[in-house]
Parts: sequence; structure tokens; C-alpha cells
Amino acid sequence: MRGPTKKQLLLIELVDQGLSVEEIATRTGKLVTSVHKQLGRVRRKVREGRYTPTPLPIELAASTPRIYLAGFDVFRNDALAHGETLKAMCQSRGAIGLYPLDGEVPDELDQLGQAQWICRANMELIRSADIVMANLNDFRGAGEPDSGTAFEVGFAAALNKPIWAYTGDNRTLIERVSVRKEGGASYCASGFVVEDFGLSLNLMLACTARVVVGGPENCLDSMAAEGLI
Repeated sequence: MRGPTKKQLLLIELVDQGLSVEEIATRTGKLVTSVHKQLGRVRRKVREGRYTPTPLPIELAASTPRIYLAGFDVFRNDALAHGETLKAMCQSRGAIGLYPLDGEVPDELDQLGQAQWICRANMELIRSADIVMANLNDFRGAGEPDSGTAFEVGFAAALNKPIWAYTGDNRTLIERVSVRKEGGASYCASGFVVEDFGLSLNLMLACTARVVVGGPENCLDSMAAEGLI
């Protein structure tokens, strides 16, 4: 039986390095749809046993946990570099990190088109992930994570994906957000009631994700301790 071609071996090597389809397309100068088709053909031939020897990298890539890295980190000044750091953390623990900024937004799209493209691309990454790891630290207000990240957590929950999250503050919402008490209820600075369930996050997040106190490395180590990666 014939083995993979040189072009197919290159794709296999790039997949083994943890690159996304979008990154591979950029690296090789091919269309994303073309890379999808080529990888699909390789995987099909591997399953059918038509390659001898079976290409080990593609088998590893198929069995390596893929972690979607949700969070407001994409708004950092060093967002790309930080994403590489997060992905390296995943790789050192035997997983593939999927970062929202991995894809390249088409230049020809207008602002709305770009926003829609990013939304669809991130949702597809979540669909392809085995686990979602979310940065639920405060973003633009005390006790309030990034709204986009909260959406991604909800989307992952709807897909029955395991969700892990990390935050550096384990105090309850009451301790962090409340500014006054009145009639047995606590209120935030804007005058809204602060929920009091002894949780550090809104109950929809706290009851959906496994929340780890610390940073991304602590969260990944907790996943590893559970045998997920």
C-alpha cells in the first residue's frame, strides 16, 4: 500500500504541531476549505487502513484533547503573544489549545461581516473542542466576567462540553460587589440586588463550570488531575 504524499505529510506534521486548520491554510497558502478537504481525505484513509505505515501524527492529533481558550485575553495589548503562551501551556500538558485569534479574518469583509465571521469561527472552534477553559476574572466591572466569554460558556454548556474556568478572586459576589444593605437584601452601586448564594460568580456560570481559583496553569493542572488531559 502507498503511503501519504509529501503534501499530505506536511499537513500531518502541521496538525501534529497543534495548528488549527486556519493556521495551516495561512502557513501553506491554501484555502481553508481546501485544507479541510485534504485533512478529511487523510483521516479517511487512516481509518480505512490504506496507509502503511499508518501516519502516527494524525492518529495522535485525532486523540489529543482540544481545549478552547475562552476569555477577554483577546483584548489585551499583547493578545497574540498571550495566546501563544496559553497554547504552549496546553501543549506542555498534552493538549491542543484553540485560541480565538488563531483564524485570519478576510480583509475584503466590512466591519459587520468581520464581526459575523469572527462569531461563526469561534463557535466552530467551540464545536470542535473537547473542553472549554474560560477566563472568568472581572472584566469591565466588579463581579462581571466578559460578556462574550459568558456567551461562549453558555454555548459550550448547550453542546454538553466539559467547562472549566479560572478566577483569581474566590470571594463571594456579596463580598465583592455589594455596597449597601436594605431590608435583608444587598445592592450594587447601580442599585440592583446582588444575588447571595455564597458563590463567587453568577449562578449560571458557577453551576455550569468547574471553577478553579488561580490562573490558566492552575486550571490545566486541575484538568490533568482529573485525567481529562
